[in-house]
Parts: sequence; C-alpha cells; structure tokens
Amino acid sequence: MCSPSATLTAWAGAWLAGRSAPDDVLDSLHAWAPRQLVAAGDPVTGGHTGLPWPGGESLEGGGAGIMLLLKLIREESGDPRARLRLMLPVPGDVRGLPTGSEFAPAALEAEEGILVGVPGDDGMGLVPEWVDEDTLQWTVYRTPVPQIVEQDMPLGEAEYAIRQAVRDAADALARLQTTEVNSGGPDPRELIEDELAEYSRHEYPDSIPLRARRILDTADHVAAILTVAQHEPASAPSSASAMAAQETLLRPLWNAIRAARLAAIHATA
Repeated sequence: MCSPSATLTAWAGAWLAGRSAPDDVLDSLHAWAPRQLVAAGDPVTGGHTGLPWPGGESLEGGGAGIMLLLKLIREESGDPRARLRLMLPVPGDVRGLPTGSEFAPAALEAEEGILVGVPGDDGMGLVPEWVDEDTLQWTVYRTPVPQIVEQDMPLGEAEYAIRQAVRDAADALARLQTTEVNSGGPDPRELIEDELAEYSRHEYPDSIPLRARRILDTADHVAAILTVAQHEPASAPSSASAMAAQETLLRPLWNAIRAARLAAIHATA
C-alpha cells in the first residue's frame, strides 16, 4: 500500500462493509507505525469531537488513542450516502479538496488525506502526520465534503493505463541513467526491489477486487521505478535545465499512478 491514507481508506471501507474486523484496521495502521495518535486540527473540531488540538488543550502525551478514530469514522459513515474518499493532492492538482477549509492545505502539504461523510454536506477530513519514525498522528478536521464531480477511471481503463506506465517508466529510467549526469552507482534494479519490498509490507483486505489489487501492485512498481529515477545520484539532475527535463519526463507518470491508485482504492471502499 502506498500511504497510510490509502491503507486506512481500504481497510476502514472493508470494516464498515462488514468484511473485516476493527482489529484488522488497527493492525494495518500499526504496520506503518507502532504508535498511532489522534488529535483535532483546530478548536472547532476539538470542541465537536472532544479531541485535543494544537494551541488549546495540550497535546503533550500524544492526544487520543487510535480507537477513537474508528469511532469517529463509524459515526460519520452512519448515513448510507456517506463515502470514504482518498485524497492524493499535489501542487497544481487539488481536485476534490474542499476550498477554504483547514483540511485542504493540510492534505496538500502531506500529499494525502481522507474525506469521510455525505458528499455535499459537512463531514470529516483526516490527515496523517509523522511525529517521529515510530509515531503517526491522525489530525481530524470538520470540513465540507464536496460533491463528486469527476468520477474515477473505470478499473479496466486504469489497469490499461498503469500497464502502459510501466513501459514508459522503464524507458524514462533508461534515459536518465544514460545521460551525462550518470556517474555510476548502485544497480537500479536492486534499488527498485528495495522500494517494492517497502510497499509489500502493507497488506490489502481480502475483499479487495482482484483487478484493483493488480492495479495497486503495478502502480507500486511504477512508483518504485520513478523514485529510483528521481532520487539516486546516478540520475539526479545537475542543472536547472536537467531538472526541468526530468520533471517533464516524470510528471505524467506520477499523475497516472495517482489516478490508478484512486480508482483502485475507491473500488474497495
């Protein structure tokens, strides 16, 4: 699984549908960090939920326990029209974020988050934040839940697109590894396997559709390739023009990954 928000969306969706237990959701989150905390992002949310918030009730000691997060999700999902929506915003693409909310900038900074509630009504936003390497805090916001204007790609289209992205990502890595900035370094294939091993630590619910699972696995493969292409010294751009060229080459592939992941996760939730 690619992020704590994706994990929680998939597993909470399975739990709410009666296809997994609360302990399954907790175990999936603890695979990211052994310590999970919950806090409000602002005083309004703090007053609504009873959670501590920065600048108000002290967060010293870690805020509330993770079981309260499941309680809040259950309460917000009581209406049969309610939805869990994974958010993967990036600068330049903030589709689906509620404008003017406290949740939106927090989700954009984290490049992930979850909206819970009835589209077109008030609901809840969740954003994970790393406190330290062993502690993940879920910050809760009261927020409008926008109407779903743009639907996710059908799974068949998403699977085709992400398979094409595998080939494009491999080509991009080859191009970057053969430019003049390539000074020789670790074998990219080993680095990609290391990235994939990190993704594979996070399991999917058994109820996830097989096609959605394939899409998520393939998206992880593409992301591993792109991560190696971006961050290894052998392909690191050494000038502004090289950096711009790399961005032009890789951005469409990252966009394809995000679209495929959203389609696959929402098919499970």
